[in-house]
Amino acid sequence: MGKAMTEGPLERAGRHYRPSEELLLAVKIARAAERPLLLYGEPGSGKSSLARYIAATGRCRYYELVTTARTQAADLLWSFDSVRRLGDAQHEGVGKNSDYVVPGMLWWAFDRDSAGKLSAQEPFSEWNSGVPDAPAVLLIDEIDKADPDMPNGLLTPLADRRFTVPDIDGGHKVQERARKPEARCLVVVTSNRERDLPPAFERRCVVLRLPGHTDEELRDIVKRHFGTTAPPPDLIEDLLRRLRSAIEIAGQKSRRAPSTAEFLDAVRACVQSGDVALNRNLLAKMIFNKDPEEPDRTAVGR
Repeated sequence: MGKAMTEGPLERAGRHYRPSEELLLAVKIARAAERPLLLYGEPGSGKSSLARYIAATGRCRYYELVTTARTQAADLLWSFDSVRRLGDAQHEGVGKNSDYVVPGMLWWAFDRDSAGKLSAQEPFSEWNSGVPDAPAVLLIDEIDKADPDMPNGLLTPLADRRFTVPDIDGGHKVQERARKPEARCLVVVTSNRERDLPPAFERRCVVLRLPGHTDEELRDIVKRHFGTTAPPPDLIEDLLRRLRSAIEIAGQKSRRAPSTAEFLDAVRACVQSGDVALNRNLLAKMIFNKDPEEPDRTAVGR
């Protein structure tokens, strides 16, 4: 179901994350067109943070599913707890089929009331209990890691905004309750492009490819994340030089380049250690994944 997300992490996303004008426009288009917003970008580029930002600043309900190689489309709709049913059959007696149906994230996003009748525990309840009637934001994270058939399995539920649960006697119909586009669920899908998505799925999405952050944007991100505890400017500039060097080397060797998330980890290491005199050569090699044998073209006496 996903662990509970307290108000704090979502509020922090609202304070720290600053989407570009292009991203905000993409959100508006996705809402107006009633399509999922598909974000392509490198790991750590802030794709997932957008959904949390929208939920925090818009006071929306929030749900997320981080996919794995075993994730299928049905996992977002519902699952059937056959293990509990077997246990009941051996001890207490089997109940109705509906007693063993577990609503998925898309069910909660579309119709919170009917999902709540089948499950006492709402995902991310600490946040969602405070905004019960708000529109929902659903994050489907790293869909390229899921079962290859998953995107195609979501085409009809996402396009029609409804699906049927045959495991409930008579077939229970789940349909999004909102009528106006601005009140409907916003589905944000992210991909690292580890595998191409089906063209039919892409065509039904609003698609945006996120560029890497500029140095000026990274300086601003550091200020928003660390505030008065941020390291001295000269250390930030040194880490930026080392980041750019690592990105250049990664490009030459056709490897994944270090991301914004890894840059923030390097800054955090300096902040948490309380030691601005950390061996920055070693720090860059460990966090930016620079080869130990690579010459450090940004070295300034360390």
